[in-house]
Amino acid sequence: MRFAAYEHEQQHRVAVVEEDGTLHPVPGACSLTELIRCGDGLDALLRAGAATLDVPPGPHVSEVRLLPPLQPPTVRDFVTFEEHVEGVRRSVDGVGGVPEAWYDAPTFYFTNPYAVIGAHDDVPVPPGSEVLDFELEVAAVIGREGRDLTPQQARDHIIGYTVFNDWSARDLQSREMQVRLGPCKGKDTAATLGPYLVTADELEPYRDTDGFLRLALTASVNGEVVGKDLLSNMSWTFEEMVAYASRGTVVRPGDVLGSGTCGNGGCLAELWGVRGEQSPPPLKPGDTVTLTVEGIGTVSNTVVAGRNPQPLPTARRRSRERP
Repeated sequence: MRFAAYEHEQQHRVAVVEEDGTLHPVPGACSLTELIRCGDGLDALLRAGAATLDVPPGPHVSEVRLLPPLQPPTVRDFVTFEEHVEGVRRSVDGVGGVPEAWYDAPTFYFTNPYAVIGAHDDVPVPPGSEVLDFELEVAAVIGREGRDLTPQQARDHIIGYTVFNDWSARDLQSREMQVRLGPCKGKDTAATLGPYLVTADELEPYRDTDGFLRLALTASVNGEVVGKDLLSNMSWTFEEMVAYASRGTVVRPGDVLGSGTCGNGGCLAELWGVRGEQSPPPLKPGDTVTLTVEGIGTVSNTVVAGRNPQPLPTARRRSRERP
């Protein structure tokens, strides 16, 4: 099934989406996040979706504003595409190759769950940035709590998948990561999720013999294709990512785990690293980024002007006096 969260006539609803785009509201549900939390995994969500057969159909998807499918309590963003790491490292850090440590485990950072936006919402330029970029990813959504999971166990904890655009202010990111911490304000303004949550069973036909989901990925800027890849080019499966995320801690219903950006033009920075120049140029107000993932759907967001940053002083150089 495909689930959508939407706003229509000043009300927020959750619905199952038919192939023709007709929305069938889930009785008594106004939040997919709560629906997932109140259930016990995929079977419970499918039962809730089946209940829509007993209620009249709602509006067409073209008549509503699509909200993010859910409001996740946490967002972990991984980096599982070797080609992306190589290209962006050259662009952001000026260094070629892939760090040896990358091969050890599926590294991730926590990004801002309050920055999540819908499939067609506008994206403001982050304050102080002049080098805005998109990142084409797929995200898995957790449906059941788990701790110290094996990859085999983790499969039953993934309830579905959605398209993820991890918008990135490359100039802010490059500067702040010199402090040897993960990206913060470089990734803090917007993160697109959508258009739907596609339940995990729907994508099983795309699974290859190695356990990867073979989905075609396409990125376009202003109607021009700039990137194409396959999700199966990930170096770890989603199940392995979930197992690593749960190591020594818990994953809980509604948690989002991003695949990391795909290769071959999954973001502009990778292309800049390969080409040695900012071509295509950084995103600017008026540009529209469209990302399509086979079996899941399409998100399309337009960049708009952002706010100027509120001024802050630079660090004070203190005397280091001791009592």
